[in-house]
Amino acid sequence: MNSVRRTCTIFLFAASIAMSATSVQAAPTQAESFAFRMAVAESAGTTPDIASFYREQEFAPIWVGPTSDHAARRSALIKALSHAQMHGLPAERYDVDGLMAKMQSARSNRDLGALEAALSEAFVRYAQDIQSGLLRPAQIDAGLVRAVERKPASDHLAAMMKSTDGSYLAQLPPQSSQYRALLKQKMALQSLNEHGEWGPTVPTGKYERGDTGPSVIKLRNRLVAMGFLKPTASPEYDDSMLAAVQAFQRAHGLEPDGVAGQGTIAEINRSPSDRLKAVMVAMERERWLPRERGARHVLVNQADFSAKIVDDGRVTFETRAVIGKNTSDRQSPEFSDVMEHMVINPSWHVPRSIITKEYLPKLRANPNAVRHLEITDRRGRQVNRNAVDFNQFTARSFPFAMRQPPGQSNALGLVKFMFPNKYNIYLHDTPQKSLFAREVRAFSHGCIRLAQPFDFAYALLAKQEEDPKAFFHRVLGTGRETKVDLKQPVPVHLIYRTAFVGPKGDVQYRRDVYGRDQKIWDALQKAGVALPNVQG
Repeated sequence: MNSVRRTCTIFLFAASIAMSATSVQAAPTQAESFAFRMAVAESAGTTPDIASFYREQEFAPIWVGPTSDHAARRSALIKALSHAQMHGLPAERYDVDGLMAKMQSARSNRDLGALEAALSEAFVRYAQDIQSGLLRPAQIDAGLVRAVERKPASDHLAAMMKSTDGSYLAQLPPQSSQYRALLKQKMALQSLNEHGEWGPTVPTGKYERGDTGPSVIKLRNRLVAMGFLKPTASPEYDDSMLAAVQAFQRAHGLEPDGVAGQGTIAEINRSPSDRLKAVMVAMERERWLPRERGARHVLVNQADFSAKIVDDGRVTFETRAVIGKNTSDRQSPEFSDVMEHMVINPSWHVPRSIITKEYLPKLRANPNAVRHLEITDRRGRQVNRNAVDFNQFTARSFPFAMRQPPGQSNALGLVKFMFPNKYNIYLHDTPQKSLFAREVRAFSHGCIRLAQPFDFAYALLAKQEEDPKAFFHRVLGTGRETKVDLKQPVPVHLIYRTAFVGPKGDVQYRRDVYGRDQKIWDALQKAGVALPNVQG
């Protein structure tokens, strides 16, 4: 019980973060030890995990002991909590002023026990928030089905106890380059409040090369303020402005045609506070992702309509993607899983929801509708549709399945990439190639369609086949549905990011096509996150 006895030396806190020792000369009495332990137990009683941790550690202190290690942990904690807003977290949630007041007023071992528990509660709250997110995704939107890794309080407390200098706190935020760049962008946007703004907004219209006038000047000035155009006095929409508009368009997921039309002007007129919200939401989203994403992984950013293969932090393949249509039953969900195999020449087994919502009404009107699909019974035998009265079935009682055989016109195209999941979501080819030319590509039933599925397949197979292209086309040429296992399964992360770091380290922005970021921002505000006063 020596560790318990050491806790009972009384220290008084100065107004600064550091604690100055004024140790009691006499050894603590049993009553003093008991008072400290009871205070910890009572104060941490509302948080069972914390209370349990202290019981298992025989109430050894993390924060209020007599050593320099205890002082270092306290100092590091107060500093971290004081900077919580820098990470887009609500400072009031950790009550630094209240903790400092408790430090300054601690006079008895009971006071120290209560202070020990209060510091641990603030620490655990902060540690879980900054490492795993302030919010619970599933409570915000039905499409946010991501399972977030959240360490228990005991793990954080044990790690902090081993951290003699408090450096464990620096390990808690996401360590990704994405998070670091977003944090830097957040600070830059906030500084606009002190150093100016992006200038007057540009009147809605269509501006292109050769145009002149006051609106073109406003467009020029806005592009200069945003860093897309070097300062110039030219009143004309010249080549340099055209290049600047194209650069802006690329950085915002717009077609880089160099024409500042309605969509481009709408994005140019977004305020710094709008962009700051997107960055702060992206930081929260980054905290939801797994720390270990796989040395090789697939990253699908729904808001960017893109799918990428990432190897050791570097994008080695990228293609355009089509995501789920923006309706409540078709939006693509967000989650992580592991790709295990691909299917070349796939059949399309029509999901039950599509059968009953889209195809059953057509079959009731005409049994020969949707002839490209086979109707099968529970044993997989093809049903003679002319011998069935489809009007007798409801969506609930319809007893058949539907399947589209492999072929060029198959809804899945000629290859699909499988990471088995309960949402029935996967990546696949499509015969509807024209959709990839669209700027906003939300058309599917929820699965992710790829513009270059063959090249995607070659890249995946390159790890296991000497000539992946030849292997793929040899299997494709059989016309038979063929499962090809990936010898090294690949993690897949379906994300939705309207602010993210581009390949050159620049922060790019996308439109909130599903409105999910707005919901997250509303939830962050409700949780106490405040938007700094940024001008527009």
